[in-house]
Amino acid sequence: MKRIIERLIELTKVERDAQISAMVDEIKRLSGEKREKKGRAVLGLRGKVVGEELGFKLVRYGRRRAIETEISVGDEVLISKGDPLKSDLRGVVAEKGKRYLVVALESVPEWALRDIRIDLYASDLTYRRWIENLENLTEKGKRALKFAFGFEEPSEVKCEGFTPFDTSLNKAQLRAVGCAIFTDDFFLIHGPFGTGKTRTIAEVVRQLVKKDNKVLVTAESNTAVDNLVELLSDMKIVRIGHPSRVEKKLKEHTLASLVLKHADYKKIEEIKREIERIEENMESLTKPTPQMRRGLSDEEIIRLAKANKGARGISTRKMRSMAEWIEARRVLDQLYEKVRKEEEKIVKEIIEESEVVLSTNSSSFLLEDVLDVAVIDEASQATIPSVLIPINRAKKFVLAGDHKQLPPTVLRAQELSKTLFEMLIERYPNKSQLLEVQYRMNEAIMEFPNREFYGGRIKAHESVKNITLRELGIRPKSNGFWQVLDPDKPVVFIDTSRCSDKWERKLADSTSRYNELECRIVEKLVNELLRIGVEKSWIGVITPYDDQVDLLRRRLDVETSTVDGFQGKEKEVIVISFVRSNRNKEIGFLEDLRRLNVSLTRAKRKLIMVGDSETLSVNDTYRRLIEHVRRRGFYFRYRVFPTSPL
Repeated sequence: MKRIIERLIELTKVERDAQISAMVDEIKRLSGEKREKKGRAVLGLRGKVVGEELGFKLVRYGRRRAIETEISVGDEVLISKGDPLKSDLRGVVAEKGKRYLVVALESVPEWALRDIRIDLYASDLTYRRWIENLENLTEKGKRALKFAFGFEEPSEVKCEGFTPFDTSLNKAQLRAVGCAIFTDDFFLIHGPFGTGKTRTIAEVVRQLVKKDNKVLVTAESNTAVDNLVELLSDMKIVRIGHPSRVEKKLKEHTLASLVLKHADYKKIEEIKREIERIEENMESLTKPTPQMRRGLSDEEIIRLAKANKGARGISTRKMRSMAEWIEARRVLDQLYEKVRKEEEKIVKEIIEESEVVLSTNSSSFLLEDVLDVAVIDEASQATIPSVLIPINRAKKFVLAGDHKQLPPTVLRAQELSKTLFEMLIERYPNKSQLLEVQYRMNEAIMEFPNREFYGGRIKAHESVKNITLRELGIRPKSNGFWQVLDPDKPVVFIDTSRCSDKWERKLADSTSRYNELECRIVEKLVNELLRIGVEKSWIGVITPYDDQVDLLRRRLDVETSTVDGFQGKEKEVIVISFVRSNRNKEIGFLEDLRRLNVSLTRAKRKLIMVGDSETLSVNDTYRRLIEHVRRRGFYFRYRVFPTSPL
C-alpha cells in the first residue's frame, strides 16, 4: 500500500509540473494577442471596483471591444500589466459579460486598474491538497485503495426497501438508492447520458439524512456541485468553496454567506472596525523598514523611544513613531488572531448544525471532522488523488459517474486517467447499478451509442422517445437543405469523402487541426437552422479540436466548444464536425471513443454529423457508425458542386 501511495504522489507531482509548465511555456511562447486569440487571455482592460462580496473586492474589467474568451465564471485568473509571469495578483472570475469580466480579489493595488491583462491561470493549490491528503491518508482512504487493487474484499451488497421522497424515480433508480444507503462500505451508481443521475444522488442524500447520517456531497466541478445544491436547497446545507465559484442564486448557502449572517459575527465586525482604525493610524507612522531601523531590533526601538532617545542617526521623533508602529502591529496581530478564532468557532458551529456539506473534491480538504457518508458525483471524471480527499473524510462512500464518457483531463501522468470508479466497477460489477432509462433524447439519437457502449441496455422514456423539432414549431420550408434538416430525421451524417477540398490542415505554431470545408458546411447548417426558426440557444456545435473551435466561433453566434467542454450539457440540436481527413487515414485522439460517446449523446431532438467517412472508417467503431447511418437512411453525401449545398 505504501508503494501505491508513493506512486500516486509521484504522478501528482508530474502532472502538477506539466500543467504549470504548459501554462508558463505558452505565456512565454505566444504573444498576448495570440494567447487572447486562443481564448486564454484578455488584453487592454480598465478596472473599476464595483463592490464587495463576502470579504472580496469585486473589480469590473472592461473594454469597448467585445471579449471572446474561454475564461469562465469560477476560473482562477492572473492580473498583470503585460507580463503575467511577473505578477502574483490572482483572482476568481465572478461574472462574465460581452465586454467585461468581474473578478473577485482579496486586495486591489492601484496599478491593477489601468491597461490590464487577464490570463487564465493554472494554480498548484489543488495538487498541493492531493499530495497532503495522500501523505496523511487514514484507514478510510487506504481501504478504498485496497478495494480498488484487490487487496481487500468489500462487503456484500445490501439493498433494502424505503419510502422515496421523489415518487417519480424508476425501478433502476430506486434500486440504486436502496443499495447506496444500506451497503456498508461503498456503492457505485452508473449513470449514462440523461438517466437522471443527479436526481438519484439527491434521493440518496435525503434518505441518508433521514437515517441520521451527516453527509458530505462532492463533485469535481463547481457546476455539478451547484446542481446538487439547487436540488437539496430545502435541507440544512452548507456550500464550501470560493463564493465567486458559486451561482449567484445559490450564494445564500455558501459558508461565507452563512458566517456573515451568524449572530456572533457582530463581534467580528467590531474587531474589524478596530483593525481598520489602527491600520489608518499606522499610515501616519514611520514603518521600521530595514533601511529606517538601521540594525536596531524591535525591542531596542521601543526601549529607546521610552527613554525619549534617538540613535544611529535616527531622530527621537522618528524613533517614537517607529515604536508606535511596532506596538500597533503587535495589537493588530492579536486582533487578527482573535478574528481567526471567532470565525473558526462560527464555521465549526455552521458545519455541525448542517445535515449536508457540499463542495468540490478539492475544497472538502478544508473539512476537519469525519462525516458518515461521502457521496461523490462525476467520479468517473476525477483522478484517484482527487476522490480520495472526500473519501478520507467519511466512514463509507457512494460514487456516481459513467466510465464510458470522458476520463479526467491529464497532460502527462497518464496513469491518473484510470479512475477509482472505473477500477471498482470492473472489479466488483455487483456493487453497482446501471440507470437504464434515459429522459433526454429521441430514441434514434440514442440507438447507436446505446448499442456500442452500453450493450443495448438503455431504454428511452416514453416522454422523449419520439421528440423532434416539430413539437417546437419547426416546419419544412422548400430548400435544398430540407432533406438534412427534416425534423423526421433525428440523425444525419454528411459525408465529405468525395470532395477534393476535404483535407484537414494545421497551423504552424499549433498541434491542433482544423478543416475549412467542414467549417463552411457547419456554418451553412447553422444559418439554415436559424432561418427555419430554430433558436440560437437550442443549437450547440461540437468539434474535438481547439483550432476548429476558433475557426467556427469567428463565424457562428451559437455555443461552440470542444467535446470536453460539452460534457454534462445538452441542446435541442447538436452539430458535430469531426475534422480529421487525411491521406494517412489517421484520426488522432478521436481514437478515444469516450469522446465519440459524449459527442453523440448531447442532442435531444436533432443530431447532425459532418465528417470524412474514408478517414473515420479506419476505426471499427466509426466504421460501424457510418454503416448504421447508411442502413437507417440518415446518410447524405456532400456534393462537390457549389450550386447545391448537398
